[in-house]
Amino acid sequence: MLDFPSRSRRRAVGLSLAGSATWLLQACSPIAFLERRVPEDTYRLVQDIAYGSHPRQRLDVYMPLDMRRPAPVFVFFYGGAWTSGTRGFYRFVGEAFAARGIVTVVPDYRLHPEVRFPDFLDDSARAVRWTLEHAAKHGGDPSRMFIGGHSAGAYNAAMVAFDPRYAQAAGFDSRRIAGFIGMAGPYDFLPLTGRVTRAVFGWPDTPPETQPINVVAKGAPLSLLLYAKHDNLVGPHNSENMAQKLRDLGTAVEVVPYETLGHRTLVGSLARPLNWTGDAADRIAAFISSP
Repeated sequence: MLDFPSRSRRRAVGLSLAGSATWLLQACSPIAFLERRVPEDTYRLVQDIAYGSHPRQRLDVYMPLDMRRPAPVFVFFYGGAWTSGTRGFYRFVGEAFAARGIVTVVPDYRLHPEVRFPDFLDDSARAVRWTLEHAAKHGGDPSRMFIGGHSAGAYNAAMVAFDPRYAQAAGFDSRRIAGFIGMAGPYDFLPLTGRVTRAVFGWPDTPPETQPINVVAKGAPLSLLLYAKHDNLVGPHNSENMAQKLRDLGTAVEVVPYETLGHRTLVGSLARPLNWTGDAADRIAAFISSP
């Protein structure tokens, strides 16, 4: 008879392994750790494409090697509290989904203190418009374009997906977005308490419409929300409250909480070297690729 470990023992082992991954991601050079271990032969890459005139309005496109038919498209926005980040650090995300048959677009966008709300949302919407207009040239199917991101990037994607004013200002119909994917996103974070978020969102005159949960309405795209149950940076209530709001509006939503991952290791688990920490990459790819 096989002696399987108890549920509590399995959870303890999972927490220990995830803790090791957390240490790796918080070490002196976590991005370098991932970058050195991401394959370079599982995708094709076109870099540094302008979607606007500002130096930060540029993007990279990762394409599957097998392009016999138009592939679904995923526009991924990275996090960084709207103050940091660069698309070059997220090759592990592009590889994760291009290797799974998805054309993946990773844009930069302008950051604080150069800009504040809603300028980075204008950039995000413009990047989505560029994708709709050019996806076919890169083997993608613009009728199956999903947008999403991690942390602040999930916020950007949610606002573009759920508030049609940003799409309209950028020159496209938000109904062309096939679905939204949020990883540990801040969707319901008033009142503002952090120094950075207060600066980014103009506290104390922060309007309610800065919150995705306040702008989402009937007709929102189907959604996938992934979050860490013990996230100490973006509280789990953000995803839980958004999921309930979407259900109340009649929008199909899939919610995936992770017990052993944290805020950073959730996105880190997309990297091939850390796939063992969670199934987020497979979950997202299945959501995007489903009929």
